[in-house]
Amino acid sequence: MLQKYDIIIVGGGHSGCEASVASANLGSKTLLITMDMSKFANMSCNPAVGGIAKGQIVREIDALGGYMGIVSDETAVQFRMLNLSKGPAMWSPRVQSDRTLFSLKWRKILENTKNLDLWQDMVVELIFEKNKIKGVKTRFGIEFSSKSVILTNGTFLNGLMHVGKNQVKGGRMGDESAFGITEQLKKIGFIADRMKTGTPVRIDGRSVDFTKLIEQKGDKNIFKFSFLRNENKPKKQLSCFIAHTNEEVHNILKTGFNDSPLFNGIIQGIGPRYCPSIEDKLHTFADKNRHQLFLEPEGWETNEHYINGFSSSLPWDIQLKALRKIKAFENVKIYRPGYAIEYDYFPPTQLHHTLETKKIENLYFSGQINGTTGYEEAAAQGLIAGINAHQKINNKEEFILKRDEAYIGVLIDDLVNKGINEPYRMFTSRAEHRILLRQDNADIRLTEKSFKIGLASKERFDILQEKKKYINETIKFIEKLSVKPEEINFLLEKLKTPPIRQKMKLKNILLRPQVKIDFLMEHLESLRIFIDKIPNGRNEIIESSEILIKYSAYIERERLTANKLKRLENLKIHKDFDFMKLKSLSMEARLKLTEIRPKNISQASRITGVSPADINVLLIFFGR
Repeated sequence: MLQKYDIIIVGGGHSGCEASVASANLGSKTLLITMDMSKFANMSCNPAVGGIAKGQIVREIDALGGYMGIVSDETAVQFRMLNLSKGPAMWSPRVQSDRTLFSLKWRKILENTKNLDLWQDMVVELIFEKNKIKGVKTRFGIEFSSKSVILTNGTFLNGLMHVGKNQVKGGRMGDESAFGITEQLKKIGFIADRMKTGTPVRIDGRSVDFTKLIEQKGDKNIFKFSFLRNENKPKKQLSCFIAHTNEEVHNILKTGFNDSPLFNGIIQGIGPRYCPSIEDKLHTFADKNRHQLFLEPEGWETNEHYINGFSSSLPWDIQLKALRKIKAFENVKIYRPGYAIEYDYFPPTQLHHTLETKKIENLYFSGQINGTTGYEEAAAQGLIAGINAHQKINNKEEFILKRDEAYIGVLIDDLVNKGINEPYRMFTSRAEHRILLRQDNADIRLTEKSFKIGLASKERFDILQEKKKYINETIKFIEKLSVKPEEINFLLEKLKTPPIRQKMKLKNILLRPQVKIDFLMEHLESLRIFIDKIPNGRNEIIESSEILIKYSAYIERERLTANKLKRLENLKIHKDFDFMKLKSLSMEARLKLTEIRPKNISQASRITGVSPADINVLLIFFGR
């Protein structure tokens, strides 16, 4: 073991794991310090990765050379592509994973990553030299020096768990809290606050009557997260199941409201509005007589199940009594109750886009410490922090993704510019250029950028080049191919779309929403012969080609809009510019601009509290 490192990562969750392998694979001597080496990238809440907008983030992580997509694919018990009934900008991959295998797979990756050391301990103090980070000190009194430190503390900073009136200090069930870092950072001027999240009761599947539930199977056509070639598909998938609460359940839950830490003032932290506890739902949606629940398996070799939608901090006996009034759960047994957890976070307006803090050089915050929630958002931040920590200490260009380049870019830009008033979760609606940020083209958008800085592998780059080649060839073939009425009309009739009266380019027929390449291949021999010649990644190439043909006008229009907005990025603002002297700006704008310190007019335009009128003042002042 070396006691001197280039980069130290504190915390072995999803964010810390991605940060560690990114910095190590780039060549930095890296140390990952975690309190429990048996719980790397632990799925503290539901055993699933991806979903709406989150699935796009995981594909971006993979395209950049991260590992969340690979681990998810290899440990999945069920695959689903969500939102297929909507446009391709909304398609979102999601997997149920085996919780135990997920963590074991990550440990194998970490232990076999060159330049990466592991240490099990608790960091209790940061070591500074003036305004620069110099290392960390652990509970055992060991000091590790480094050029850079990335804090990925999750829910562990002064973590406090609640079940009814009972409170237990801890970062999650079975794990202790971390102390000292928040207090030290507040003393040197950082702003900290509290947030709250929660998790549901875990139940024994042997005590559930699954015949009374609605089965939700995985997709037959499996869309994986990773762009790397791995044709191994699971021989079977586990099903999820749908249940519903009822008025009797609600009445029992309400008897515990007086003891609920959410309602009696014990919990002060802000909770996630989009993922409320069951007691929150009853309070907010008092007119609803039932709520949907999803029963999700925790893995291949366990009977443990997760009840998505039943997060709670009510007394444990109230949770159990209420569960037993749900159809199929009449005899249910629980492994552990649901609980709420409060923890410290640092408002992310204190960060640069690189995730480096503004107050302390070479100190980075990543994950829930920034007020985000979700494995995917945390992993994405870890990847970017790991890259930028390496770039900074090697005097290389910072790695920042723009809003029209990645959901990761939207995520970080929102955090830094807008701040948060609740745990931040990514939605497709947050991305104004989402037609450009589809899950199918994450590699086309990002892999070359990562390859240039040395993170994405040559294998990834070569796969990308081959994919782009065959997409272009497929589109050209479809654009050139013409079909006669007698060749195509019987197919169009099957699809209940009008027949053609004369010879027509296949591209124009494919523009119809009912028509798909897969269906045309079954009946048009020339198209089938061409597609069959594609050696690898055939399904992805067909998917991307079809999207680019069908939505080309929308994509081009969005790209033009994004390019127009980019012009404002060329109008730079000096880092020491005094916004207070511009009296034409509103006072709110002056205060916000002074706090955030945007690097250009484009960034300034996205800061909450800076109006279009304020931007016009800046444009005039800077010569436009």
